[in-house]
Amino acid sequence: MSTSAKKKSSKACSSKRKPAYSSPAGGWGALRSSAKHLIQSENAAKSVKALLRANQPGGFDCPGCAWGDSGSAGKVDFCENGVKAIAWEATSKRVDSNFFKQYSITQLQQWDGHSLEKSGRLTEPMFYDGISDHYQPISWEDAFKVIGNSLQQLSSPNEVLLYTSGRASNEVAYLYQLFGRVLGTNNFPDCSNMCHEASGIGMTNSIGTGKGTVTIDDFSKADAIFVFGQNPGTNHPRMLGTLREASKRGAKIVSINNLKERGLQKFSDPQSPKEMIFLTGTNISQHYFTPRLGGDMALLRGVAKCLFERFEQDKSVLDTDFIQEHCHGFEAYQRSVASSAWDKILGQCNLSREEIEQITTIYASSDKVIFTWAMGITQHRHSVDTVQELLNVLMLRGNIGKAGAGACPVRGHSNVQGNRTVGIDEKPPMPFLDALEKRYSFNVPRDHGFNTVDSIHAMLAGKAKVFIALGGNFAAATPDTARSYQALQQCDLTVQISTKLNRSHVVTGKRALILPCIGRTEVDRQVSGEQCITVEDSMSMVHSSTGQNEPASETLRSETAIVAGMAMASVGDKIVDWHKLASDYALIRQEISVVIPDFEDYNARIKEGRGFHLKNPAAQRQWCTPTKKATFFDANLPEQLAHERAQSLTDKPVLTLQTLRSHDQYNTTIYGMDDRYRGVYGERNIIFMSSEDINKQALNNGDYVKITTISNDGIERSLSNFKIIEYPITSGCVAAYYPETNPLVPLESIADNCGTPTYKSIAVSIEKI
Repeated sequence: MSTSAKKKSSKACSSKRKPAYSSPAGGWGALRSSAKHLIQSENAAKSVKALLRANQPGGFDCPGCAWGDSGSAGKVDFCENGVKAIAWEATSKRVDSNFFKQYSITQLQQWDGHSLEKSGRLTEPMFYDGISDHYQPISWEDAFKVIGNSLQQLSSPNEVLLYTSGRASNEVAYLYQLFGRVLGTNNFPDCSNMCHEASGIGMTNSIGTGKGTVTIDDFSKADAIFVFGQNPGTNHPRMLGTLREASKRGAKIVSINNLKERGLQKFSDPQSPKEMIFLTGTNISQHYFTPRLGGDMALLRGVAKCLFERFEQDKSVLDTDFIQEHCHGFEAYQRSVASSAWDKILGQCNLSREEIEQITTIYASSDKVIFTWAMGITQHRHSVDTVQELLNVLMLRGNIGKAGAGACPVRGHSNVQGNRTVGIDEKPPMPFLDALEKRYSFNVPRDHGFNTVDSIHAMLAGKAKVFIALGGNFAAATPDTARSYQALQQCDLTVQISTKLNRSHVVTGKRALILPCIGRTEVDRQVSGEQCITVEDSMSMVHSSTGQNEPASETLRSETAIVAGMAMASVGDKIVDWHKLASDYALIRQEISVVIPDFEDYNARIKEGRGFHLKNPAAQRQWCTPTKKATFFDANLPEQLAHERAQSLTDKPVLTLQTLRSHDQYNTTIYGMDDRYRGVYGERNIIFMSSEDINKQALNNGDYVKITTISNDGIERSLSNFKIIEYPITSGCVAAYYPETNPLVPLESIADNCGTPTYKSIAVSIEKI
């Protein structure tokens, strides 16, 4: 197939705009889409077999989102996203040495991301020597020698970057971090740096833990659930089943999101015969508020201000017993709220005083309340402050550490939380490093390493020379695409441990390796027999996962075996017997149980039903903070939001852009070119705008425009030929898909105190072409 034909393959669908999706999320639409993706996988029988074991005891954990499993889940427990992920992995298409002989790297660089991944499963190690324009086959032993020699020639171990995707299991993540620390570095950038880093930092500061304080059972007890800045219908569809059950029993569900998302409005459970037969659904949100991008902190501050005002008349409005016994910093926070002017609060969130009062009434009249949130909260400059404000408002009414209430950051990839638990952290806690040092008797590096954005800067500056990625698609996921590409290309060696071809394989260092691995759905056989792995979901449940399908190729190795091979070639086995651990994952779990608290009897506990729950001190009202109390933080509202800061730099109207997923997408993996719930088919270069903003700029629905970032760093960032699609989005805000619009996100535009790129808060101008 020619390159041009291959590029066109991702655009086979009609690009006509269809009417807005009027059916409930889920339902027959999800079933039809699931069937389509199963058929397109060209291995439907294999996919269906795997699906029946998804999220089941003794089966495998879905490689999609990290939403928790209900203890009462049925024998069928997967969603449309899970179907896509499983079918995508089970494809019969193969990317082997013949493929790379046919297509050069230069040719592959012209393909879009969908076409690259659609090419099929990687089957054998490949090496780019920097001379030819093609990847060449290489043996596993020689590939490990290339890595070992490259690492041993570095001037410092801090010249290597060890990136991790949230797909990696606890076992391989633990081995990977141990490899890096024996090597001598804490350079562990990972995908969490780009998504929920603000949640971890903000929650740790406030309540002493970076994890959510609720379990899946709490959703069945909550009086009200507030959903901030997330789109469950696309990003974690199984959450809609949980919200549906809560709504049906009478819990109040309040959605706070600047786009009107179908899944947060109405959902039809494909496993409900009544809803499927009668084409009905369940209303999810009784209330839906659409603040301006970046205005959530102001909204929350307004709720707090209302609560304090009502407290003057009714002392039951605040949980004074909880505040007095468990909290620190209350008086300072109360003063900060009092000094926050209503004009600024309303101006930043773009809601009315009446709407703030309505939100407050719902909150104050509910005894048990859960706040859930995702990247609509965490990808702004003031994200850490916003997370702390979420905790502040929860604490005002004692909604931390009681049944049916708490904080729930909804993680994306299936084990991003588990990776951090077992040591993937560029700023590791000292007790963890102490435990490693005691267990393995070597001098553990103590200096902080590079996060994701720091790593890009380090590569650009020549301070990092070898980049190794345990899964993921770093080139596509990172901001400021041109500079991220340049950073990778300056490396002496880039290594990608992957299941499928993606952008990061064709944006290479001076030399590059592709190391193909088995997938989550596939049987993992080692010397000791078939292996299970473990993962941790958003509710801190740790459970086992055992692959069901035969591997796509006999030459594939597990991620754990690959990490062991790299480590053996680089640092030897004097400190750690890598091959012994990789031969039996139960031995790795034994190591974890010795080093990390709360993993005692690890191997036995994962055999019990759906696994075990890691203790959460904050959920027990035990506060691991310096004051040993939950802490109110009294940060001021931002002086200016992104659009306000940018307006002084241009005479053009300024809009705030957020990047987001389509419905046929998970992270950087693009399964298809449709976005069913938003009525988009066959295209991705689009920009969602409100009718008000379209009219203000004398534009029309369907016009093609140029999008330009407004910044003061002297770098021009713009994209052309994006089609306007009118959509119910807050005026002043626009939205477009990533990774297509990642080039517009400046590398220096990061959240304060955590370094997350501000993907949800980019000041742009729009002009018609």
